[in-house]
Amino acid sequence: MATRENHPVSEILVTGAAGFIGMHACERLLALGHSVVGIDNLNAYYDVGLKEARLARLAAHPRFSFERMDVADREAIATLFERVRPHRVLHLAAQAGVRYSLEAPHAYVDSNLAGFVNILEGCRAFPVEHLVYASSSSVYGGNKKLPFSERDAVDHPISLYAATKRANELMAHTYSHLFGFPATGLRFFTVYGPWGRPDMALFKFTRSILAGESIDVYGHGKLMRDYTYIDDIVEGVMRVLDKPATADPQYDAQAPNPSTGAAPHRVFNIGNSTPTVLTDYIGALESALGIKAIQRLLPEQPGDMHSTAADTTALAEWVGFEPATPVKVGVAHFINWYRDFHHI
Repeated sequence: MATRENHPVSEILVTGAAGFIGMHACERLLALGHSVVGIDNLNAYYDVGLKEARLARLAAHPRFSFERMDVADREAIATLFERVRPHRVLHLAAQAGVRYSLEAPHAYVDSNLAGFVNILEGCRAFPVEHLVYASSSSVYGGNKKLPFSERDAVDHPISLYAATKRANELMAHTYSHLFGFPATGLRFFTVYGPWGRPDMALFKFTRSILAGESIDVYGHGKLMRDYTYIDDIVEGVMRVLDKPATADPQYDAQAPNPSTGAAPHRVFNIGNSTPTVLTDYIGALESALGIKAIQRLLPEQPGDMHSTAADTTALAEWVGFEPATPVKVGVAHFINWYRDFHHI
């Protein structure tokens, strides 16, 4: 292993390695020559078989090791950090899903709050070069001004999931301020693509359409999302991981910028910056499948945001990258994967 001072290769800890973004991020890190230690609790929130299939792809890499572990397990995480002493940490593990947070709030407290404290404590005890963690566009909550900017206040979450993600940003900032290690939060905007989550609209719609069943279209199809293709997300993550957060020399405590500060902590949006109305998203899916969907129009669900749109100016200025994969292209890639994976 190369030294921290001149390492072309890093030992990187990735939490949530069996997840959608986690698997893709691990593959990219391994392709870049890094050694990756992945952890995941393989919970049953959605099909464990899909998570195991993702891990099977990673298992072929000699520089990948995996441990089944829950980030909420304080002793296990502390022992892991002491043994691995990662150079960098990519924290993607979380209890996902907005609507599920109305049914199982304690799962979000255990994983997203207690689990994140355990990761922060590991980074404190064994100082890392950079902690990059997943936040979410859901933190913008009741905001109506579009596109969403990191400079906007995010004080009105409309789901517990969103509240935990905003809490993560505050917790990371506090640890960066107190203990000096760089941390960056990434607000992901509706990520989709091959190996995606079965609880997300694209996966559910595809399964139902192919089965000849109707699809539930919330918000009467008028909801708008900044759908962001997985390859764009991973590219952004890699670039940010390679550029540790720094204190903002322009930070003014009299007129604070919510996304930066005097601590080495930053927050960035990662979104496609081209919001798409749900009916148009379904249209892209129908085109890729060659099948017309039977739509069941329903009202918005509690906790749902009506619209999301990302201002990615700050990300572009920081790492020189902005997502740009068109929805029609990304959806077609997903359908190709789905047919192949399910032998359809």
